[in-house]
Amino acid sequence: MRAPLYLLEQGSKLSCQSRLLVVTKQGQTLARLPLIQVSQVLVFGNVEITTPALKRLLDEGIEVVLLSQRGRFYGRLVGATGGNGGLRVAQILRSQDSTFALHLARHFVRAKLHNCRVLLQRYARRQGEPQVQAAVEGLERALDQVEHCRTINSLSGVEGRGTAVYFGAWKSLLKPPWHFHRRLRRPPPDPVNVLLSFGYTLLSQNILGAVLAVGLDPYVGFLHQLQYNRPSLALDLMEEFRPVVVDSVVLRCLNNGILQPEHFQPGEAHQRPVVLVDEGVKRFVREMEQRLEQEIQHPQTGERVTYRRLFLQQVYSLARALQAEGGGDDYTPHLIR
Repeated sequence: MRAPLYLLEQGSKLSCQSRLLVVTKQGQTLARLPLIQVSQVLVFGNVEITTPALKRLLDEGIEVVLLSQRGRFYGRLVGATGGNGGLRVAQILRSQDSTFALHLARHFVRAKLHNCRVLLQRYARRQGEPQVQAAVEGLERALDQVEHCRTINSLSGVEGRGTAVYFGAWKSLLKPPWHFHRRLRRPPPDPVNVLLSFGYTLLSQNILGAVLAVGLDPYVGFLHQLQYNRPSLALDLMEEFRPVVVDSVVLRCLNNGILQPEHFQPGEAHQRPVVLVDEGVKRFVREMEQRLEQEIQHPQTGERVTYRRLFLQQVYSLARALQAEGGGDDYTPHLIR
């Protein structure tokens, strides 16, 4: 089975020897991997890739994702791929159909809020925190409001308020010494926000890869409207997986001692107030990778699939919905129990 190759060691170099990828640093070989075992290469910070290796990766259809040492996304390199013009035309036409777009966007928001609620319910049963239970009830009210939204803007408002209620309960989910007040992205001011942003970056790259593999346009979305240089469709499809894949991993890393305060340090005052050190990056990436490769039972088919495989299946489900005669209800989001 293919798996991503994470290049985290600063100053290392990736080269290619026939059908092998070789990672070296200062003359020492760190890893040797057959190309056939690699699905994607994620490059963090100061890592060199030789031109022959890059050409071989792109020829083999293995994308290369470039990130900063701390996980900030810079860009991605992909080889020449086959195109499905008919599917993309259907996607664009459907995105201009306000009724279809609203129905589909409701699925994305409903699934996200539902999965947030279930995650909180699991903690509420364990801890009995009244603040968590209050947030669960707030999310139930938000879910009721989803059905009454008549525009994408009103739906986005419900999603935003529901998300604020959800993160408002996080202070009751985290064990000392961790503190959390609210979700802030630009820049993330504390360790919890740093991990959330990093996790969502990794999730988005997995979703984006699935969107490209199926042949959809990642920049034409439904809940997230057109905006220059924003992968709106990938963001749409991410919503139902944020609490399931990323948020649960962040909580486990902090509450189970996988990450400690010493794995964070002050950064640049305005741009990055807090950064994750190299060892913290490695630990968090390892936990995220375990979650992405975790097998679950598919709610519709009953088969055992990894989350990565599920991402691809969800994109195929969306592609079928875009080409079907229905009004957006042919897409079935992933709901946890």
